[in-house]
Amino acid sequence: MSRVAVVTGAGSGLGRSIATRLAADGNHVAVLDYNADAAEQVTAEIEAAGGRAITVGVDVSDEDAVARAFDSVRSKLGPVGILVTSAAISGFTRLDKISLDEWNRYLAVNLTGTFLSIRAALPDMVTAQWGRIITISSAAGQKGAQGQAHYSAAKGGVIALTKTVALDYAGKGITANTVPPFAIETPMLREQQAAGKLPPDKYLNQAIPAGTLGRPQDVAAVCSFLAAEDAGYVTGQVIGVNGGAVT
Repeated sequence: MSRVAVVTGAGSGLGRSIATRLAADGNHVAVLDYNADAAEQVTAEIEAAGGRAITVGVDVSDEDAVARAFDSVRSKLGPVGILVTSAAISGFTRLDKISLDEWNRYLAVNLTGTFLSIRAALPDMVTAQWGRIITISSAAGQKGAQGQAHYSAAKGGVIALTKTVALDYAGKGITANTVPPFAIETPMLREQQAAGKLPPDKYLNQAIPAGTLGRPQDVAAVCSFLAAEDAGYVTGQVIGVNGGAVT
């Protein structure tokens, strides 16, 4: 059965891989991203493969913009059945150098953006008595990360938020789970390496028992399962995709 899946941050990296995987599974996908041009490329990729997708440009930290985005999805594709919140910003700033504006921006995009997206999708899911909510958190939210107090705090909040949503809506046929990756080969990771904020792969690999970086497809595969009919009894869980780096 085709569902309407909304993926935020779907213009690149993890979000792109998740969106294309959910489309390959037969879902109709709304590709949401701050960068509408990048999102349009993903939509074109999905359509070229025979899937159905639309592009919606949105800043997930903007309450009104999120509401308009979900209204657009409903009018063009129908009620939302699957939500994956992958929109995020990441960076490194020592705690004593983090300005209040920077702190607030990280929470606004990574945590508030997740909250706003979930809140916008829930009415459709409650009406249908069926829904799948999958948040992309981070290993940083599980164990902290040097130089990333703002990012770690926001992603830890995403984990707690997801668990609470699971408790509140389990009786309505809605599941909520979070996927915290560790080191995944994405444009964001490569940008941090180029800036000297992250070490080369050979050093990152030493922190991963599996001995190698993860792929976006690894995260997408878990999201595919969590979005499926068969995952209806899995909720409130933290399912790491990390090669054994966090156990």
